Amino acid sequence: MNYISRRNTLKSLAVGAGVGLVSPFSVFSSTSARKEKLGIALVGLGYYSTDLLAPALEKTENCYLAGIVTGTPSKAAIWKTKHNIPEKNIYNYDTFDSIAENPDIDVIYIVLPPSMHKEYVIRAAKAGKHVWCEKPMAMTVEECQAMIDACNQANVSLSIGYRCQHEPNTQAFQKIVKEKSLGDVLGLDCAAGYRENRTNHWKQKKEMGGGVIYDMGVYAIQGARLGADMEPIAVNSAKVWAERPEIYQDGLGEVVEAELEFPGGIIGTIKTSFAENINFLNIKCEKGMIEMEPFSAYAGNKGKSPLGEINFPFQQPMEQVWQMDNDAKTIMEGKPQAVPGEEGLRDIRIVEAILESAEKGQKVVI
Repeated sequence: MNYISRRNTLKSLAVGAGVGLVSPFSVFSSTSARKEKLGIALVGLGYYSTDLLAPALEKTENCYLAGIVTGTPSKAAIWKTKHNIPEKNIYNYDTFDSIAENPDIDVIYIVLPPSMHKEYVIRAAKAGKHVWCEKPMAMTVEECQAMIDACNQANVSLSIGYRCQHEPNTQAFQKIVKEKSLGDVLGLDCAAGYRENRTNHWKQKKEMGGGVIYDMGVYAIQGARLGADMEPIAVNSAKVWAERPEIYQDGLGEVVEAELEFPGGIIGTIKTSFAENINFLNIKCEKGMIEMEPFSAYAGNKGKSPLGEINFPFQQPMEQVWQMDNDAKTIMEGKPQAVPGEEGLRDIRIVEAILESAEKGQKVVI
């Protein structure tokens, strides 16, 4: 019996027994809880899946690599052998929807270009599977909301792959800010970027979700939001440009700078770039500065404040291990995700405001 049939059967039995309407998510969660590990299917086998997620899944305690979805037969053959994946758990984009009938797969992890996130999150939800989606969540706020709605309607969990929110250095600076250990936040400055040397990747294609604001820009936005422990109310100004216009064409941003306004007149400046290596977060508080550099790397994040050093060392891919283990445990316990779809939507709302501010040359209220 597949998940959808099992879900409906259990719901009918519960109602017939007089215990009231049972949430399909609760039923599935209790079913999943009886498993030692949840089965994960990775959709898209590029660098991130190959070099980070697959190795991380070898270390996770609450989930394991159960299946793959790829449009490249040669990749399927390699992964089948390397990761001992059964043939029945290997799908392509045409057979994707039949994953609904596979009890080995509990979670579908979307690791595709941003322009494809909406379609495959919705299809995964309709297949009755829980969904993890890489950042950026989608191209627009409207797409993000459609993804959230689809998962809610299917009573499945949706989590966005913000790995840093699961790592101890990020949690440490957040704790200082939340508890006001250094007083109120007065302002902040955040930057995230690297020198991108590829020239024909989806990151250089506007229609696929390319441009730095959707990629590294989301880290800078996350840094500002988490560092302020508030949501910005406006983008006061923004600038988008290309250092290499022959690569980043038709207005596609290789570098983006923006000034975010938070409640109380607090200002956060952000920069993101595919032209240079930058990665820091400085949070100015009443009683001193929290300085994180790097703040969003795969490993090596560290910082300091008047309260002392912030340095919890780890080796990659531990962020991905923590992220997937935490998200899997949450599903098995039937609890809300720590980083739900709404978190991804918040960032895309700010992305849209930054792009609008840069285009119009004026302040944009969020």
